Amino acid sequence: MLSTALRTLRTRWVTFVGSFVALSLGVALIAVMGLALASSLDAPDRRPERFAMAPVVVKGMDTLRVRTSTGIRSRQLARPRAVPADVIAKLKHLGTVVVDRSFAVRARGGPGDLVGHPWSTAAFAPYRLDAGRAPRAADEVVVSGDRFRPGTRLRTDAGTVRIVGIVRIVGTATGPGFENAVFYTDARAAQLAPHSVQLVVDAGAVAVRAAVRGSAGVQVLTGDARRYADADPDRDSEELTAMNAMFGTAGGVAGFVSVFVVASTFAFTVAQRRREFGLLRTAGATPGQIRRTVVSEALLIGVLASTAGCVLGSYGAPKLAEWTVAEGLAPRWFTIGDSTWPYQLAFWTGLFVALAGVLAASWRAGRTGPTEALREASVDTRTMTPGRRLVGSALLLTAAVTLVLALVNDPSDLLHRKTYVSRPMLLITAVALLAPVLVRPLTRLIAWLPAQLPGATGMLVRENAAAGIRRTAAVAAPVLVTVALAGSLLGATATLNEAKATEVRTRTAADFVVTAAGDAGFDDVTLRKLRAVPDAEVSATSVSAVYVLEDGTALIRSEARAADPRLLADTAELPLAAGKMSDLDDDSIIVNEEWEQHTVGERVDVWLGDGRQKSLRIAAVMTIGTGDNGVYVTPRNAPDAPVDRADVRLAHGADATAVAAELRDAVRESGATVRTTAQWVRSTYPETDRTTRTGFLLVLGIALLYTGISLANTMVMATSDRVRELAVLRLAGATRWQVLRLVAAEALTVVAVGGVLGALVAGLNLAGMWGALGLLSVWTPIEIPWATLGWTVAACAVLAVISALAPAALSLRHGAVELAGTPE
Repeated sequence: MLSTALRTLRTRWVTFVGSFVALSLGVALIAVMGLALASSLDAPDRRPERFAMAPVVVKGMDTLRVRTSTGIRSRQLARPRAVPADVIAKLKHLGTVVVDRSFAVRARGGPGDLVGHPWSTAAFAPYRLDAGRAPRAADEVVVSGDRFRPGTRLRTDAGTVRIVGIVRIVGTATGPGFENAVFYTDARAAQLAPHSVQLVVDAGAVAVRAAVRGSAGVQVLTGDARRYADADPDRDSEELTAMNAMFGTAGGVAGFVSVFVVASTFAFTVAQRRREFGLLRTAGATPGQIRRTVVSEALLIGVLASTAGCVLGSYGAPKLAEWTVAEGLAPRWFTIGDSTWPYQLAFWTGLFVALAGVLAASWRAGRTGPTEALREASVDTRTMTPGRRLVGSALLLTAAVTLVLALVNDPSDLLHRKTYVSRPMLLITAVALLAPVLVRPLTRLIAWLPAQLPGATGMLVRENAAAGIRRTAAVAAPVLVTVALAGSLLGATATLNEAKATEVRTRTAADFVVTAAGDAGFDDVTLRKLRAVPDAEVSATSVSAVYVLEDGTALIRSEARAADPRLLADTAELPLAAGKMSDLDDDSIIVNEEWEQHTVGERVDVWLGDGRQKSLRIAAVMTIGTGDNGVYVTPRNAPDAPVDRADVRLAHGADATAVAAELRDAVRESGATVRTTAQWVRSTYPETDRTTRTGFLLVLGIALLYTGISLANTMVMATSDRVRELAVLRLAGATRWQVLRLVAAEALTVVAVGGVLGALVAGLNLAGMWGALGLLSVWTPIEIPWATLGWTVAACAVLAVISALAPAALSLRHGAVELAGTPE
């Protein structure tokens, strides 16, 4: 069998090269994603940055810890607590205490991530005063890096300051740019950021721990633990977690695409050889011998292609790692590790796909009698086997049943990324298996108009594509999977974003929205000016968080917006399912239906943003929506939360232009922005986060690249197998250009079939999401990425035409009689 397989590979090398390329690329994709995924599982601990030279750091309570029956559950607090005053007094007896403060700084012409600190804390970071001097007055600052020069005047949201010094990072910091710092005098920093959550103590760690003993949540940080006093100390782990999700999604989709296309290519390769199998059966070969020959060929190609794919993946994975670092998606140190399991997974997956792709087709080829095989060699008949019909129908039924169950039991599940990424794969597989039933009527429908035109080209296109169902289905498969994925993934994210924007529009009754310039929010002076604007009802709100323990084990964080209930009723239209906004008070809360307890009048135990536990009565219940409705509390239940937004409702008959001018004048010094509600909605229009968007683009880029190569392979294989058919057309009187136009038209028709089937799958997926949104009380139109789908189909069409014309043109260089006598 092996010698026969080797001779067959030499003879039919064009057919097997296509299978080899498709499989090796699929294995390479799986290896690359597996290596990237394995390398993103663990992050090394960061070393301290801002406090690398601090003896001891004392940090207030910043984590909520709740004991449950299954262990302690923890969440980061929205508003960390300051170190208690009595503890600070004890620490001052031990040594020098330097209070740390961090706050956002908005500067014209400066980077968007400027952060302010007291000058005294610069001594604990690996900073060196490279030019100038330390700040001495309230309007003097020292900045890090080389963006500015001493003497430069900088306009900030807290007034104009003069740069008097430059510091640069040296020593033990992990990188040259862990922050863009602006250092003020200690007194000015205390005015700009009164709330402080940590400090540095120049004393021994043992004595400091003794001084803070008994103070709930207060932490003493020494050694490498001082990194927890840095801003976002777990950002490496968070970035790797996001990368893990991105590579997991990309790997899953890439694996599905490669398996799908490779299996289709191998099945088409076997289907092309029905005449050969018929001749072997006539010569006395048994069905078992034919099956063993085909399986041996697939095994040989599988081993070679899987090995080549693993080698290719070892070169591709480092390139992917470099790209993620360059795009800012991964930490600067991220590289591909030395894991071997991705190679094992890729190799054995490739081998399994190669064998699985030919198994069903070889079984059918072995069961066909000699005379029957020769009779059906030119025209595809009985392409829909009972097994294929059964599996395709079962998958389609599974997709329909799971959709109905999700809509009935938990519509919000259809809005989760894992769901709308995985569901298209189920439908794609089902439609691909049922393609022989769909291809013929769809082909006749698409080619109906061209067939009515004068000449025989349109009729031949229709009949050739409809008669060669296996060829049409094999070429349409890559187009189907790419169009379906592009439409489903990009359409789902666009539809969700539009649904979230619709929610924002419908629950905002204000005429103007004023937003603060920085994280510190509005100061008291600005708020008094806003409230003094005539003919304007101002509802100032702040953002915090509320924590609740559900099912006795899950500690859930919900975003909480704090507002005056009376003013909230004038400027907001919450999507209430029960209760009234006016019932909100300091002893109550407005929750949404996603909460375990969501009955008006019930009391629920919660933890506020600063970690204090409190029992609140449920005043009203909102619908779930897209999951961003959060909860509402009064300002007293959002301690220390900065006011970041003010919704403004005009009095009846007020001049909107005049009120807008008054509002802008009131916030001019603070740098806040005044917008109409429509402008605010547009400026805050929800967008897919960068990692998810990049992951989807990576997935679609891989799918398009792989589809293009597979489409080219399949078209070359299909056209090369039709040399005698094209020669017969030449003998019947067709010119060379007529034959080429026919080949190009057939290629376009088949791509159109794949595009329509892919659009059908995408439409069904998006319709399910639209239904889920409707059940969640969010009525929004389906967003279909027509431009992306159009470019995808166009790219597939160009590749298909070129891949079909190239072998056809080469074969037509010979005489028609010579081609007609070409042996298979």
